[in-house]
Amino acid sequence: MKKNMGGVDKILRFIVAAIIVVLYLLGKISGTLGIVLLAVAAVLSLVSLIGSCPLYLPFGIDTRSKEKK
Repeated sequence: MKKNMGGVDKILRFIVAAIIVVLYLLGKISGTLGIVLLAVAAVLSLVSLIGSCPLYLPFGIDTRSKEKK
């Protein structure tokens, strides 16, 4: 897959995923909502590690800096 995520985008997604996991482990979110948010956190982490967001592809969005393209 073509990389289309910049560094800031990756970091923000990873931070949001980490916050969701911490909130789940602390018991602040639970039940069905907790499981759904954990799945979202897993997707955010995976996408940030890969560097390619599938939702960006149809819209032609690319958040990488100009010099790295």
